[in-house]
Amino acid sequence: MPELQLAPYAVSNSAYGRRFSEPAPSGRSEFQRDRDRIIHSGAFRRLEYKTQVFVNHEGDLFRTRLTHSIEVAQIGRSIARRLALNEDLVEAISLAHDLGHTPFGHAGQEALNACMKDYGGFEHNLQSLRVVDVLEERYAAFDGLNLCFETREGILKHCSLEDAAQLGAVGERFLQNRRPSLEAQIANLADEIAYNNHDVDDGLRSGLITLEQLSSVRLVARHLDEVRSLYPNLAERRVVHETVRHMIGTLVTDLIAQTEHNIRTHAPQSVDDVRAVPPLVAFSAEMHELNRELKAFLRTHLYRHYRVMRMSAKSQRIIGDLFKAFMEDPRLLPPQFMPQETNTSRLVADYIAGMTDRYAVREHRRLFAVDED
Repeated sequence: MPELQLAPYAVSNSAYGRRFSEPAPSGRSEFQRDRDRIIHSGAFRRLEYKTQVFVNHEGDLFRTRLTHSIEVAQIGRSIARRLALNEDLVEAISLAHDLGHTPFGHAGQEALNACMKDYGGFEHNLQSLRVVDVLEERYAAFDGLNLCFETREGILKHCSLEDAAQLGAVGERFLQNRRPSLEAQIANLADEIAYNNHDVDDGLRSGLITLEQLSSVRLVARHLDEVRSLYPNLAERRVVHETVRHMIGTLVTDLIAQTEHNIRTHAPQSVDDVRAVPPLVAFSAEMHELNRELKAFLRTHLYRHYRVMRMSAKSQRIIGDLFKAFMEDPRLLPPQFMPQETNTSRLVADYIAGMTDRYAVREHRRLFAVDED
């Protein structure tokens, strides 16, 4: 298959380089090197045991942050190829976007943010950047993974102006009201496509929501009716898979068509042109509304389901207890996290955020159960 020629507004190489100068890679692109470093990082491996919606021990087939990141990368690469954009950059951003997530999903982030309220707060998006810039300790010449600027800006999807002012070049676009690359915009919406539709799949698998409930959601009903019409005798498990597959296809097709329309309208000729205009990667107005309706359904019927809320409450208690214990006596921290002359609260947050679900549960037992070492 011939090499795909990139569009003039695609990121063809790293215009802004790395924080620490390195020789150019041999036999691979700069963004392939970024992808490889991300995959080989400890933070990436730990995503296998960090929850998406369900806590890791609740079932073997539910999504984790690792499987979610792989699915985002697959969707993102497919979109990038259709739009003649840089697939390797999209893949690197997609694989790294959740590296800073706490254990226990969004419940864990909310709990850690509450704990850090008086210390600058906690936001998983900023933490993902902190992981690749500082926390990974693998290379002799620098801390972090020393990723390209374009990969780092894609990881930093959103940011307050206060935080942006402290981040140097990677935070400047928030201060200047400019956009990231199209590749970063694709990774952002591929994330949304993946988690909405795969949460539908996991929610049905868990029994917390039903196809009958979901038939009230227009985006689901359209594809569910289509699948049942085409395959009237299909087992329900396959009906679910086919429905989710069709939904993802529809969202991807709509996103590509609307993005192509936006590109024709604004006619960017370079990456700098992309940065100067409104976001170009988008759903149509109709699909945006259908997607919003699906998200509202999941928020009400899945994320706030009493069984999910019970696990979330336990998770938040574990995070709160760990933070309080470590802040009151930092000697309880592992040696590499023992504070020297730095911010104790941020070190504690780094330690907790890096935990997997099961490690956090075990650490809580070690500290608070009298029969544990």
